[in-house]
Amino acid sequence: MLDLPKNKKIILFDGVCNLCDSLLQFVIHHDKKDVFRFVALQSPLGQKIVNHIGIQNKNIDSIILYVPGVAYYYKSSAALEIARELGGFFHLGTIFKIIPTVLRNHIYDYVAKNRYSWYGKKASCMIPTPELKSKFLE
Repeated sequence: MLDLPKNKKIILFDGVCNLCDSLLQFVIHHDKKDVFRFVALQSPLGQKIVNHIGIQNKNIDSIILYVPGVAYYYKSSAALEIARELGGFFHLGTIFKIIPTVLRNHIYDYVAKNRYSWYGKKASCMIPTPELKSKFLE
């Protein structure tokens, strides 16, 4: 059993992707209800969570939202659930749920496949500032 914070939703992200880092910073800035915690997919804890929920490594080329004991979402469904949870204006993004998941994920996969060439990649995962350290699990 994993020892994860209670009542928090876990965002697993690609720790070396510049696009993912920008989106992560966006979520941190807009997470006014302190709902989310973050784990790099490349980290030991990230790999434990992925194994625990049973996602094959070939399917984790981007983002996973894990709600411990409840559900997990990945690809476009994760992005829409995160937008829904941020509330306010971002909640409007959930209108994209009317698009079939297969089509949403096709677009998502295209961006994920090209994200390093479009946005670049870092040599290592982001190191959170002392103020943000409590939002990152390890």
